[in-house]
Amino acid sequence: MNSISPDKGGIEIPTRANYVSRGKGQPVIMIHGLAASLHDWDFLIPELDKAGYASYALDLLGHGESPKPDSRSYQMDWLTKHFLGWMDSLGLDQPAVLIGHSLGGYFAIEYALRFPSRTRGLILVNPFYSRRQLPALIRWLYRYPNLIGFFVRSTPIWLLRIVINLTSLAVGHGPGGVHGLPKSAREQTVRDYARTAHGVYNLLNTDFDLTPCAAAIAVPALVVWGEHDQTLSPASFSALANLMPNATIRHIPAAHIPHQTHAEWFNGLVLDFLKTI
Repeated sequence: MNSISPDKGGIEIPTRANYVSRGKGQPVIMIHGLAASLHDWDFLIPELDKAGYASYALDLLGHGESPKPDSRSYQMDWLTKHFLGWMDSLGLDQPAVLIGHSLGGYFAIEYALRFPSRTRGLILVNPFYSRRQLPALIRWLYRYPNLIGFFVRSTPIWLLRIVINLTSLAVGHGPGGVHGLPKSAREQTVRDYARTAHGVYNLLNTDFDLTPCAAAIAVPALVVWGEHDQTLSPASFSALANLMPNATIRHIPAAHIPHQTHAEWFNGLVLDFLKTI
């Protein structure tokens, strides 16, 4: 397995990434959020395939079935290098549209800034781009990433399932019933939390802020969010969109993961946007 060394920490970062690809046509890259996986996009990928697009979704470093370096303090540049290396390995022959949710939005923005000629457009879903978006309590909790990792590691699967189910009920009625998340997504969320490397919770302590760079993103962008997000400030999403010269906004009464709680609505937005670029 080939590897590269990051700038900090002396950890060798594997270049291998677990991913799925489906379909042929204009490439669409999907990037999940913290403690999630490529299965975040299980509802979208079949629709992209039917519409004639090539879908690519990966597990970020430390997530899903991608490699998990043995470290309690993952750094943002490790995941950035891993993601950029994976993008290069795809050998795409045309610019891609990148869809990023939450933490995945950071990598989508970073890619567009570094490689504007390789970026056809962006779809940012409740995007995370600055620690200032975090409520004070969550910001305080992430000062103790090892504690969060210990909690997740020590929580039995049955209790984690209860927590996810209660959270799904709390976010309000989804189109399919009293739960915000469909049952398949709830079960997948449990699996994703259980297999995420505990060191990734340190990522939000890494110094970064893409706010000053937003005005440089000239590609067409769609910024989508749930108005009842309690993980990131909903006002921060419109603030980002207002800085980007070619951005459109859409929002819905939903929480942090509208692409899963309101998949039909979200998928329609994506397909409509792709037709315009």
